[in-house]
Amino acid sequence: MRTDRVPETAHLLGYAGLIPFAASALGCLFLDGEWAAFALRSLMGYGAVILSFVGAVHWGIGLAAAEPRPALALVWSNVPSLLGWAGLLVGGGIGLAVLVLGLLAAWGVDRTLVRRGRLPDWYGRLRTHLTTGAVLSLLAGFAV
Repeated sequence: MRTDRVPETAHLLGYAGLIPFAASALGCLFLDGEWAAFALRSLMGYGAVILSFVGAVHWGIGLAAAEPRPALALVWSNVPSLLGWAGLLVGGGIGLAVLVLGLLAAWGVDRTLVRRGRLPDWYGRLRTHLTTGAVLSLLAGFAV
């Protein structure tokens, strides 16, 4: 799908979705004690939620598929949620790493679908920006 412009609503909502990441990351970097621990829980929780969100895109793709292979999209759609859950269960630095790797894997799958014309070009560009912001925010969690 060749489209150039990011729809305004997607643009606004996408970047607004980085606010909890940024706020939590700042808390990890500049707060102490229990507040820093709270910021880390907030950061990891939101990372897991966003992983579920990006996986849900593929659930929609699988449901809308007119081809005989929607199962692959449906199966993949569950992987980001499971990675988010695993990251929360493990916690700490390993949990953060799981969340970062999950976001990067989801971004990679989305970029592949953009290249194949299954997702619009603007979605790929937006996902690149949003994934960068999310991953940088999660990396700030290592400061705690």
